Amino acid sequence: MASFVVILGSFTLKLLVSEGSSSCYPRLNRFSSPLTSSPYSYILCNFAFLSSPPHPPFNSSEPKTPPVLNDNDTRPHSVSDDRELKRRAASILETSCNPTPKVAFMFLSRGSLPLAPLWEKFFMGHEGLYSIYIHTSPEFIDEPPTTSVFYKRKIPSKPVHWGTASMVDAERRLLANALLDCANQRFVLLSEACIPLFNFTTVYNYLIKSRQSFIGSFDDPRVTGRGRYNKRMWPTVSLANWRKGSQWFEVNRNLAVEILSDEKYYPIFRNHCIPPCYVDEHYVPTLVNIMSPEVNSNRSITWVDWSKGGPHPKQYVRKDVSMALLNQVRKGFNCTYNGHTTSMCFLFARKFHPSTLEPLLRLAPALLNSMN
Repeated sequence: MASFVVILGSFTLKLLVSEGSSSCYPRLNRFSSPLTSSPYSYILCNFAFLSSPPHPPFNSSEPKTPPVLNDNDTRPHSVSDDRELKRRAASILETSCNPTPKVAFMFLSRGSLPLAPLWEKFFMGHEGLYSIYIHTSPEFIDEPPTTSVFYKRKIPSKPVHWGTASMVDAERRLLANALLDCANQRFVLLSEACIPLFNFTTVYNYLIKSRQSFIGSFDDPRVTGRGRYNKRMWPTVSLANWRKGSQWFEVNRNLAVEILSDEKYYPIFRNHCIPPCYVDEHYVPTLVNIMSPEVNSNRSITWVDWSKGGPHPKQYVRKDVSMALLNQVRKGFNCTYNGHTTSMCFLFARKFHPSTLEPLLRLAPALLNSMN
């Protein structure tokens, strides 16, 4: 009998050790520090938080039991506290992961996605190569049909007001959710007014093979650039480091982690970049310029027409849509990609009014079936 107890104890110990070193087990009870050999290794493993059973209140005295984890389950979780979400994302270990990299498509929308049928055609047949995350107004509760790629892809969201730091809060919330899946290696921010300019295969290969991220970041000497700098940001953020750019960025995983992990610069922007300074146009471009300028291409891959001037770009309506317009954006520019000159500079375009859906669907075969 004593021998049996010893054997049983040894077996239990081995089992516990084995489970404790599981490749994807998150350490939910402490904030893990990044390893010195790789500053990103603490946030790179694939898991999802299940929405059932519900998570106990964050101020509850009841012990928090880690949710059951399933590497193949990518359903959205129910965590709505930003600090808790960030803590959970930061507790992920970099070990085994889906060997096939995915692109995370992050939609920042007020409500529905009026151009969803076009995006459905874009995503069709490419399951396993993409993830979708949608941040909407909390009051928006409608769901698309269960057959839609957008079904149940909304993340726990909070109110967003144009021109305020809540815009960047939403961007960081999308990044945090997308980083929970370690198969996501590229992260593109889109709006409900965005459209794809090429088919999925072309976009996927362009992003996955890129050696740089795509963030517009430039020194604008005008009042709409340097004129928005607040001297109270000094010395943390200097005028020499101040940059402006498009809100609609695309970043690789390492840069996404840097943006999410930043606790030094973002409070400065949140407190001192107020209208006529707009956080969404300055925070990420300035942060990347300070921390990792070498990994940025200094251009956006989402095209928009600012030729009319003013605070908002041109909005395209039904009568504007033609293959000539789309091809002009697809092939009418020159830029650098992985050290080589190319005419493929933009993968997406905005702002397209809901009335453009019908002509866009009519052009979809030519738009989404061609490789360039």
